[in-house]
Amino acid sequence: MPPIPRPLHRTLAAVAAAILVVVLGWASPASADHTLPPGIPSTSAAQSQLDSLTVAPKGPQSGYDRSLFPHWVDVQGNCSARQVVLMRDGHDVVTNSSCQPTSGRWWSAFDDTWVHDDPSRISVDHMVPLSEAWKTGARYWSTSERRAFANDVDSSQLWLATPSSNSRKGDDDPSEWMPPNTAVHCDYVKSWINVKYRYDLTVTSAERSTLQYTINTRC
Repeated sequence: MPPIPRPLHRTLAAVAAAILVVVLGWASPASADHTLPPGIPSTSAAQSQLDSLTVAPKGPQSGYDRSLFPHWVDVQGNCSARQVVLMRDGHDVVTNSSCQPTSGRWWSAFDDTWVHDDPSRISVDHMVPLSEAWKTGARYWSTSERRAFANDVDSSQLWLATPSSNSRKGDDDPSEWMPPNTAVHCDYVKSWINVKYRYDLTVTSAERSTLQYTINTRC
């Protein structure tokens, strides 16, 4: 039997893939669907911002309470910050008259996991956790400043994350926890740096070392 020409090989492979999708009824979302928050800086900008951050030990946890950072308040009409992020970074999102998403697809960059249809199964994570912000400068802010920080939908402060990855991260900085999805490490630290820079928050020496190492090795 004569060999099959290469173009025909490619055609047959495409047909086979299409048949698998039809038979199985599902295919992995394309990598192009992987939406990250807005405002992640370039590597050079992140490096410049990192160089300008103040290095200092973390302050005390005493006095902290999540209620000091009013979050998931309305930021666009009657849409809360959480709802806006679900619409902003989700795919095929359908909402009701109260701006609440009722179906769609959401990608958690931390663990490279997709959530389908049920928005209650996806969390919105504060890149720089509220407790971390408190210990690195936010304890001196006004309530309105903390509200703006906790509901900032215009920067990369708010990320989609599965509840399990969000829980594992907790209040840790990058020297204590990094996403299991190593492919997102560069964007993760650039986002962390940018949020700390935008809000004039300090970093510890261990945190700064991890941020620099990740830029050097992952970006």
